[in-house]
Amino acid sequence: MADVIFVTAKKILFEASSFGHARGHVTWDTAHLETKSVKWFSPSRHRRRLLYSGLAAMGTKIQLARGDCTGREEQMVLPRIVKTERDRSVSPNLLDYAEARRTFSWEQARRELDGLPGGKGLNIAHEAVDRHAGGARRDHLAIRWLGKNGEVVDYTYGKLHEVTNRFANILKRLGVAKGDRVYALAGRIPELYVAALGTLKHRAVFCPLFSAFGPEPIRSRLAIGKAKVLVTTESLYERKVRALRPSLPFLEHVLLIGDDHQSTSVPNTVDLCRFIEEAENSYSIEETSEEDVALLHFTSGTTGTPKGAVHVHGAVIAHHITGKLALDFHLEDVFWCTADPGWVTGTSYGIIAPLTNGITSIIDEADFEAERWYGILQSQKVTVWYSAPTAIRMMMKVGAEIVRKYDLGSLRFLASVGEPLNPEAVVWSKEAFGLPFHDNWWQTETGGIMIANFASLDIQPGSMGCPLPGIEAAIVRPKEDGSVEEIQEPGVQGELALRPGWPSMFRAYWDEPERYKKCFVGGFYLTGDLARRDRDGYFWFIGRKDDVIKTSGHLIGPFEVESVLMEHKAVAESGVIGKPDPVALEVVKAFVVLRKGHEASEELRRELLAFARTRLGAAVAPKEIEFVPSVPRTRSGKIMRRVLKARELGLPEGDTSTLEAD
Repeated sequence: MADVIFVTAKKILFEASSFGHARGHVTWDTAHLETKSVKWFSPSRHRRRLLYSGLAAMGTKIQLARGDCTGREEQMVLPRIVKTERDRSVSPNLLDYAEARRTFSWEQARRELDGLPGGKGLNIAHEAVDRHAGGARRDHLAIRWLGKNGEVVDYTYGKLHEVTNRFANILKRLGVAKGDRVYALAGRIPELYVAALGTLKHRAVFCPLFSAFGPEPIRSRLAIGKAKVLVTTESLYERKVRALRPSLPFLEHVLLIGDDHQSTSVPNTVDLCRFIEEAENSYSIEETSEEDVALLHFTSGTTGTPKGAVHVHGAVIAHHITGKLALDFHLEDVFWCTADPGWVTGTSYGIIAPLTNGITSIIDEADFEAERWYGILQSQKVTVWYSAPTAIRMMMKVGAEIVRKYDLGSLRFLASVGEPLNPEAVVWSKEAFGLPFHDNWWQTETGGIMIANFASLDIQPGSMGCPLPGIEAAIVRPKEDGSVEEIQEPGVQGELALRPGWPSMFRAYWDEPERYKKCFVGGFYLTGDLARRDRDGYFWFIGRKDDVIKTSGHLIGPFEVESVLMEHKAVAESGVIGKPDPVALEVVKAFVVLRKGHEASEELRRELLAFARTRLGAAVAPKEIEFVPSVPRTRSGKIMRRVLKARELGLPEGDTSTLEAD
């Protein structure tokens, strides 16, 4: 049970079992909440627990007005969002979660894909494009590209089949062999998606880079993977790559895209437009093993130097089935994943999963702008929308009123990934769009969604959901002998761990075998994320092991503090770190971005400190608050707390290559 559960329009149930209290519950009539409170006594500590009232019930919505407690374990959470048949415009693909987990097998998931003709194996591009182009969906819209200046380019599955064949033939013409690395440095333009799929057809390894990278991050990543081919635009080449060429002797070919998608004539480069026109439009994919390397993704480096995670063609099994189960793809869906392919989400779910499921994918070249996004949702009649917490918080800053100017009635499923989604953002999306965002969790290393809030299950705001069928997740703690043990008790913090064996699990860190080996202990892949599992099986993110704050004997997850601060009406975003302290070891410091209409002041600072102390307790609440115009995030939405800490302490910031521009 969650800590607060909506029961009826008249009653609220509190259950204290999740945090190690004495078992018990009390039901209140909301008409008398203003004058009532409840006392809890824990037999283990014999401390009185006091939860203030001040809750309001409005139909099917319950809003926390105020909460207080004497210990961190009693932090209240927002009520779960209950799903009913009335909420569903279509029946979810995963309707019975328990039954799906009981009957699921990866072998069965593999049978949903065709495989190469003649039993020649499994190739991502064949499953994403060719099998549809050879069947009934040949003329179905696969990709609609929206240019930042108003251009629209459509690719049916048939057209995508032909143009990716041409790109594969270009690689063949250039002497690119199986396993050679083909890098792409470009924004969200059609040629990037064509290059990705054509590279996979040719059985070379595709490695996307963020177009926002500076010259040094580009050079280091090209060097790590020994890039043979780079696909980029003329302007990016001139600004960021040309001067690097002497230091990259292994880089044999640079395929240039004209900034107006036209021909180029830059020395020592290949004109991609001309080569595409000259290439044949037929190509036969050669035998591809499920274990052949397909993708090289560099992690965002939120806690250190980036690592190159290696994924194989067999990962397409997970891409396909997680799109179907976690994102609830149906055949006539119009899907929009706002992620850049430079981030693993933009490849796994911005390219591969929607195409293997045969649906239409929207790609927008432009950066975030709230009204543009709402206009796209309306004009393209998007049904499934996958975005990042950063974007959702930016929408919150603009406000819900603007949403009501648009007809977004086509939307039926909203999902989010990147940094964990604050409970307040889930509740806000329900109010703004009439639908909640469904948070999910995975990593560059997992290759696909591992834990999710499903279309068929209730949402507990702030939770990352439940494991996918076929995924065995656990909370573990270290033992003295270096091994780990699984924590069976609900509500206990530990490291999130996964049993290896799912198809999209990374197979290596490029050229770092020892670093890879350290990720696996006692039959588990250790994610480096701290979490807890409640008694209903929902998982709750606490923070990266590296980010956890140690203060006066307490271990504090920064996400917990950030989420509470965001409940205050003045706070748009927050980032929390541990600041060294000679007495407490560390104290909690919060960096706060204010919403429109609120000005930084000493009075507001004191108000926020008191608000956090009331909600979290003295031991957990921030001791310092600093107002800032923005908090550093990767383009995938993760708060770079190590950068905040480095700035606070005047230390080198380390790798900031994936940092969003302020």
